[in-house]
Formats: sequence, structure tokens, C-alpha cells
Amino acid sequence: MEILKVSANSNPKSVAGALAAVVREKGSAELQAVGAGAVNQAIKAIAITRGFVAPNGINLVCIPAFSEVTIDGEERTAIKFIVQPR
Repeated sequence: MEILKVSANSNPKSVAGALAAVVREKGSAELQAVGAGAVNQAIKAIAITRGFVAPNGINLVCIPAFSEVTIDGEERTAIKFIVQPR
């Protein structure tokens, strides 16, 4: 599954375009976000993506979960969003 990493500085519309492309090509994707700002941008991107793929008859669902990631040698807890069509 393709993993897209989202930061607090990510542009939600750009992330949405990348997410829509991955969902169309591979069927599902995973967004990873660490921190409140990154989670906010990820959720916005998912909402925008639903609008991008809806005209093609694709209804997206999002499954949130926790994930452990290593950043600069330090273990951090991330939120991952598994995005797939219903």
C-alpha cells in the first residue's frame, strides 16, 4: 500500500491530488500524520479527495489507526488514515 506522509505545512489540495491518483491507480492508500497540524491537513485532504473522485462513482472511506514511526532516531506516535473505496 502506498504511504503518503503529511506535515502541518502540506497543501491539502496537493495532497488530495496525489491521494486521488494513488486511489485510482492502486485502489487504496495510507496517509501518515504526526501532530495536530498534520492530522488537520490530512483530514482536509481526504475531504477534498472525496470530491475529486465522486464524479467517477468512487465513494471513499477512511479508517484511522495509530502507528509507531521513527523520526530522527526517536519513536513517535503517528495517526495513519487508510483510505479506500467503499
